[in-house]
Amino acid sequence: MYAVTGDNISVAAGRLSFVLGLQGPCSSVDTACSSALAALHGAAHAVRDGEAGDALAMAVSLKLAPHATLGAAAAGMLSVDGRCKTLDARANGYARSEGVGALVVRRGDEGTLVRGSAVRQDGRSASLTAPNGSAQRTLLLCALGHGALGVSEIGGIEAHGTGTALGDPTEAGALVAIYGSEGRTRAVVVCAAKASVGHSEAASGQVGVLRLSASAGATSGNAQLRSLNPLVGERLVSACECFVLPLHAVASRLCCGVSSFGYSGTIAHAVFRQTNMRCATLGCRLRLLYRRQCFPWRSTACGADTACTSMYSACWSAAALAPVSPRRMH
Repeated sequence: MYAVTGDNISVAAGRLSFVLGLQGPCSSVDTACSSALAALHGAAHAVRDGEAGDALAMAVSLKLAPHATLGAAAAGMLSVDGRCKTLDARANGYARSEGVGALVVRRGDEGTLVRGSAVRQDGRSASLTAPNGSAQRTLLLCALGHGALGVSEIGGIEAHGTGTALGDPTEAGALVAIYGSEGRTRAVVVCAAKASVGHSEAASGQVGVLRLSASAGATSGNAQLRSLNPLVGERLVSACECFVLPLHAVASRLCCGVSSFGYSGTIAHAVFRQTNMRCATLGCRLRLLYRRQCFPWRSTACGADTACTSMYSACWSAAALAPVSPRRMH
């Protein structure tokens, strides 16, 4: 019984409702990297439509087995130095990380925390996992329209920003197309949490939302930005006065948007009102502290473990990279 219910993603949300005694709409969402925002989108709609007074949107991403990391390394998706260099010329892939977060959405005097949100699909693009700039532009407009917002009301963007050669320029182009209009009185601050904490994949949207909440009215900076990616610069040059790419936190009291793009093609964007966002701490600002750790891979008599170790070595060797010990993965 425990094996059947514990190995099924559809039971995860049901188990929480069972434990907490919740009887409103309940679903588990898997749209790859956009899962957290897709779930939040559904929760916000349930509150607005009166299906629930409050809604709990949760996201979790744990790396309990090495197989997905090995596969991503073999596909050339991962950064060899374990950093997401968002918008940077050194961008060479992303670093996988873990994340767990929860957000309570409730209707207040001025409406819900989520001002507007949208979930869409890339549709036909260069490949299944390739981003679609046209679809991203439509997504941003849909989220703004859903919240009855104008482009001038957006003061910051928590970008998807995985730090890949194709993804970052495509996202920058979509942002310029929507927010790069002339006559803006305030520049849009663009940042990405992945540059600080890596890509937590399914939970990455929730991480971006929580970072906005923890910043208490400030849009955080880009930790790995040293030299702007030339392809990103080409797109921003026509609207250089409309965007700011800070290294440190920048105050912003306007609405802020968060983007998450799944490699399945499902993409999501949500806009939040900064003044309504509160941390879970009592009377103090939440401080985010991160520390990189190493976890040993223990050799066993199991053939699968040996095969995984061999595959790990082969993945990086095929990419002509410096030897990396398979027994310690950062």
